[in-house]
Amino acid sequence: MTIDELRTLGEALEPFSAEYYEAVQRHWDELAKPIDGLGDMERLVARIGAIEHTEFPHIKKRTLIVFFSDNGIIEEGVSQSGAEVTHAVAEAMVKGSSTVCHMAREAKVDVMPVDIGMKGKKLEGMADMRIREGSRNIAVEPAMTMQETLDAIEKGRLAARQVIESGAEAILLGEMGIGNTSTATLVGCALLGKDPSVMAGRGAGLSDEKLAHKCEVLKKALDKHEYTEGDALQILATFGGYDIAGMVGAIIECAGKHVPIVLDGLITLSAALAADRIFMGIKDTCIASHKPREKMGQEIMKELKLLAPIDAALALGEGTGAVLLMPLLDVCLALYDNGVRFEGIGIDAYNRNIPR
Repeated sequence: MTIDELRTLGEALEPFSAEYYEAVQRHWDELAKPIDGLGDMERLVARIGAIEHTEFPHIKKRTLIVFFSDNGIIEEGVSQSGAEVTHAVAEAMVKGSSTVCHMAREAKVDVMPVDIGMKGKKLEGMADMRIREGSRNIAVEPAMTMQETLDAIEKGRLAARQVIESGAEAILLGEMGIGNTSTATLVGCALLGKDPSVMAGRGAGLSDEKLAHKCEVLKKALDKHEYTEGDALQILATFGGYDIAGMVGAIIECAGKHVPIVLDGLITLSAALAADRIFMGIKDTCIASHKPREKMGQEIMKELKLLAPIDAALALGEGTGAVLLMPLLDVCLALYDNGVRFEGIGIDAYNRNIPR
């Protein structure tokens, strides 16, 4: 993929229909319940209808795509684990025994692990879309070349396309890669003009001393590189990782196919922010599953004006937050499809006297 080919993709995108959003809201109001009785869940169902361009949203068949990639910045000691943990989680996921696999089975979500930049031996059972064995150390040089970034975006599009063509009505995003809270934080800080020494979080559980070191490393890395704040592709290549770039591609593909994409935490949110900076408005294809624990993730949520239906201090990764949202949506959609209308019980409907 070239930059010109990427830009061409955005010209035909119409990811969100206000008309269908309003139609779903009217349907909710006709059900025998108080206006906005299900609060944000009603708005999320309306958002799905607006993305799918239908009054009857459907997400019964859904797949979690988990992008695995290692990050060179771990050479600076910003994580308490090494790249071997990325590989170990990949092995568990291939066997169906990782954390998210157990949760996904209960939530009726298929899982597709993708090796887009993992170090070490390639694993049978993973989609092989590897660009390189880990990104470069951002403290020393840009994480990816521009061509690698474009290739990762294209691989992400391909992964999403394969899943959609297999019948998926919704795609959930997940990731795994030691050090990627650092890369995601730097992408967010560069795009939003934030200070990483304020935004950086503990990741998988850093001590106060290690967190202070992480803040120092990220601040120096951000100051080291020259970039244009509005150039999302340049920022993605400089500070991101193959997992983040791949998720940008998946979001772009879903926007073109009117398929809702469910985000997890900080890393997926950084991909959504980058995608929206590349193609303004593409955020409307995205559904946030929960309020992330990391401060940078919370800042991105505010910037993209995304709802956070789950607020439970989640920070597990692998797409677990996105999977947790599915049973909630299933229950709400069951009511939406089958709920009794006011006319069916012989009473007048409530009037909507508040702004939508």
